Amino acid sequence: MAFEKMELNEVEVWDGNFAAAQAMRQVQIDVVSAYPITPSTPIVEGYAKFLADGYIEGEFMMVESEHAAMSGCIGAAAAGGRVATATSSQGLALMAETLYQASGMRLPIVLNIVNRALAAPLNVNGDHSDMYMVRDSGWIQFDAYNPQEVYDLNLIAFKVAEDHDVRLPAVVNQDGFMTSHTASNVRPLSDDEAYNFVGEFKPMNDMLDLDNPVTHGVQTEEDWHFEHKARQHNDLMTKVFPKIQEAFDAFEKLTGRRYNMVEKYLLDDAEVAVVAMGTSVETAVEVARELREEGIKAGVIGIRVFRPWPFEYIAEAIKGLKAIGTLDRSSPNGALGALYNEFAGVLVNSDQKTVLTNYVYGLGGRDLTKAHLREIFKELKANADAGKPTTELQQLIGVRGPKLAYL
Repeated sequence: MAFEKMELNEVEVWDGNFAAAQAMRQVQIDVVSAYPITPSTPIVEGYAKFLADGYIEGEFMMVESEHAAMSGCIGAAAAGGRVATATSSQGLALMAETLYQASGMRLPIVLNIVNRALAAPLNVNGDHSDMYMVRDSGWIQFDAYNPQEVYDLNLIAFKVAEDHDVRLPAVVNQDGFMTSHTASNVRPLSDDEAYNFVGEFKPMNDMLDLDNPVTHGVQTEEDWHFEHKARQHNDLMTKVFPKIQEAFDAFEKLTGRRYNMVEKYLLDDAEVAVVAMGTSVETAVEVARELREEGIKAGVIGIRVFRPWPFEYIAEAIKGLKAIGTLDRSSPNGALGALYNEFAGVLVNSDQKTVLTNYVYGLGGRDLTKAHLREIFKELKANADAGKPTTELQQLIGVRGPKLAYL
């Protein structure tokens, strides 16, 4: 292949966007179809510069909208290419229609979502509203907490999505600005190591294989639509988890870095725990360690794989916990938070009595401070001691003015 390899240091200083762009370069994507939107734009800009500088043998398509960006990815993937793009917030909202087509057509596209608030009001900062919006679109969804994980999970996402037993698109989520624009140490693989880990792309059912003609995106109506969606759902729930685990195991063997469907911190003897995603996980772990010195047996559950929902892994993680607080970084818009509802579904099918409460935080980039987390953990300890919620079932953390709560 006619492209230059890049010599990387053992430790690089990258932000999350550059880490994603480097992973995309190393796996030698055939097509990136993209439209810019803050704060994800540097990912596709980075890919475009690598292409212009001769580090990639591929194509960059600058289109007129995010809907067109994913449509371009769908066409390129259906033609038999390794394909990826990135977006955020309103761009993802415009792209949402096409996400269901990509998953329904079993196209192994990788999408980097740099999580950002949805308007209105207009806000360019990070929360998980866009992640939550497309959680049931049939895409595998990973969640990164820092730039190193953005890099690693991109490589893992390609490996899982392109497996012929899976053939489903995958998302890598990262927090807008908190991860995407914050630089930290990243230990990359060499170009050869990264490419060999993911492997050479092997098309399946590609439209340019003229000896084996196929049809994509057919109309099924009531005759076969249910069967198609049932097959897609069953494969997500039964085939994807083993393939993710295989990729996690292979990546640990290669790098020494371990990933799990559900990340468990200080849970061995924990009585109370918070559940979080994104950058909040690392802050919560720091606070939990401090509170243990004060006698509170605190732990943290980090969701690594958001879809498929890791029901059984969570059921194992929460054993013995007396109180759990789910941290939802998305406006519930008249409901309890998505993580709360997901965990309630696990608890109602368990044989333990655990007090479950919901904390909504960080909307539009509002800080979640260590002081907030200390208060949450202490409330959870009171809930555990009482065997029931001692405060409202849902609280909005860090809102100015009178304390806002629900139920």
